[in-house]
Amino acid sequence: MKKTLYIFSNGQLHRKDNTIFFESEEGDRKFIPVEDTSELMVFGDVDLNKRFLEFCTQKEILIHYFNHYGYYSGTFYPREHYNSGYMILRQAEHYLKPESRLHIARQFVTGAERNIRQVLKYYANRNKNVGEQLGEIEGLAEKISTSADISVLMAIEGNIRDQYYRAFDAIHGQDDFIFDGRSRRPPKNEINTLISFGNTIIYSTVLSEIYRTHLDPRIGYLHTTNFRRFSLNLDVAEIFKPIVVDRIIFSLIGKKMISKKDFKKEGGGLILKEQGRRVFVEELENRLKTTINHREIGSPVSYRRLLRLELYKLEKHLMGEKNYEPFVTQW
Repeated sequence: MKKTLYIFSNGQLHRKDNTIFFESEEGDRKFIPVEDTSELMVFGDVDLNKRFLEFCTQKEILIHYFNHYGYYSGTFYPREHYNSGYMILRQAEHYLKPESRLHIARQFVTGAERNIRQVLKYYANRNKNVGEQLGEIEGLAEKISTSADISVLMAIEGNIRDQYYRAFDAIHGQDDFIFDGRSRRPPKNEINTLISFGNTIIYSTVLSEIYRTHLDPRIGYLHTTNFRRFSLNLDVAEIFKPIVVDRIIFSLIGKKMISKKDFKKEGGGLILKEQGRRVFVEELENRLKTTINHREIGSPVSYRRLLRLELYKLEKHLMGEKNYEPFVTQW
């Protein structure tokens, strides 16, 4: 399986024969076999040239860029090798028909809500006090199927997440990491910083998986297709954030792998220091490699593979072969 390479240091990326190598500002060199690399996640200030980008295009390697604060900046998206005019037309057709778009958007919200409930049930079974939030979310979930338009659906989804976030302190149980509600750009506390960082990575990871399908990432359904370059990856990531990103956050805090010293105040909020980022992405990669038994396939499947399978299911729906139903974890 191809790997994701994370670059946190400043330096330069070069092509060396049939290999990529990264040279840090201190002169350290790391050679990267291209046949084992699917994407680069670049957090440092990194220089590269046209020859390097041509090489990445040839090898179908995506490069995701993040700024100093860990926010997504953009992606070098190589020429699509699987681009399909037919699929683009099907995507656009389902987007332009209000009921068709709403149906797909409802499925994304349903998948997110059910996985949120599964996370809460998991911790409720471990004597965490999340029953009130679980009940509120179950009530909100009943409104998804009757939502009249995308704005109403987004409001329901927002209310579900608000209730979910209220359960975070009870789940992790650490007084040093009081959540106190969602805040963005800049995140005002440690939990918000971890959520923003993790979501940014999963959005980029889903985008890389879309690249290896016939789907166009610019046409989403829950998140409006507009002048934002990509939106479909945001849609699909909603399903997996609770069972990938949030579970990692609870694990990092619960096992005390992350502490308050891994954060620093900057730009009116908090950012995660390099060591904290390294710990987070290591856990994320371990999570994506973790396998579960897939009932339909009948064999173990990694979480990263689940992302791709979700996209294949969406393709089948758009082609009229099988109605799309989101992945819902069983634990």
